[in-house]
Amino acid sequence: MTPDITAAYTRRALEYSERLGSMTSVHMLDLHVVTEWAERLDGPLIDAGCGPGQWTGHLAARGVDVQGVDLVPSFIAHARRTHPGVPFDLGDIGALPNAPGTVAGVLAWYSLIHHEPSSLRGALAECARVLRPGGELLLGFFEGPTLEQFEHAVTTAYRWPVDALSDELRSAHFDVVETHTRTGPGHRPHWAIMARVSV
Repeated sequence: MTPDITAAYTRRALEYSERLGSMTSVHMLDLHVVTEWAERLDGPLIDAGCGPGQWTGHLAARGVDVQGVDLVPSFIAHARRTHPGVPFDLGDIGALPNAPGTVAGVLAWYSLIHHEPSSLRGALAECARVLRPGGELLLGFFEGPTLEQFEHAVTTAYRWPVDALSDELRSAHFDVVETHTRTGPGHRPHWAIMARVSV
């Protein structure tokens, strides 16, 4: 994440945490997809770009061995206050604080939407680096018919066609396992891709 993006989230961290920092703001379909995926993993999980920590706290409460990582200090401070006893660390999804091959899963739930297309593959490669052989990445993103940027509420973000993002994952040595979609009138199309590190 660039300094400009970190600064943009820092400026709006309190507002973001109040509006989106609890599981009450989560769509039920997202809740099902993420929870079911995390609970079947056998080993530790990283919530990469965890923001105010709502997903990390939710999964930890369900017995998942999960660690939250985010580059915005205000988010990490909020997460630690809100979810005491759950590990949260200051860090970048492009340089995760984990040794190679040590985690079973990486959750990147809308935490890569601000990466420029030219930098996305490096972040995906970093996720692959920390995953065990056969480990999985669950990626949430905004979908569109063409790769294009748009003005997100915080700062510029990108919509990806599913096929194009799947190709990026394959280039980073992932095999696409599943895709899920959620859309409706008046809402941006939401997609999730579940991918496994090639063995």
